[in-house]
Amino acid sequence: MKFHIETERLILRELRLTDLEGMFELDSDPEVHRFLGNKPIKTKEESQIIIEKVLGQYEEYGIGRWAVIEKNTGTFMGWSGIKFNTDYNMNGFEQYYDVGYRLIKRFWGKGYATESGKAAVDYAFNILNLPELFATTEIGNQGSHNALLKIGLKYIDDFYFEEQQLNLRWYKIENK
Repeated sequence: MKFHIETERLILRELRLTDLEGMFELDSDPEVHRFLGNKPIKTKEESQIIIEKVLGQYEEYGIGRWAVIEKNTGTFMGWSGIKFNTDYNMNGFEQYYDVGYRLIKRFWGKGYATESGKAAVDYAFNILNLPELFATTEIGNQGSHNALLKIGLKYIDDFYFEEQQLNLRWYKIENK
């Protein structure tokens, strides 16, 4: 499945097996995983499994996270986009679409999460015609909290995610 969305500074496209090095840099960084349960990956094989899982989501659901590419340099920055969640119950929801992002640390604090997230919400509502999107952050992740609010999501409540033993915040945006 092919995706290609351009924003002012970014290209959002389907993840590819050739993104392996960038995905490993992203998910092996303990700082990136500080608010994700502190479980950074250790091997490139784990990165490949993650990419293959996303490729499977494209086939099964027609959507999955996208690679975030810096438009000026072609540099892999991380991922962003929409995911159809079916893996576990999250705050009472067993199947739902969420918007999310994860960026390599050197790209933090520059508005890329917000920029890519707004493009993802636009795609979800105007292309997929979804009625609503959700998102989560760990309670202490103020940067992600701020980005979700700038994207247009509304903070709903806090909850404890038993499966990964995380205290999370729950957000929602509705298609108007």
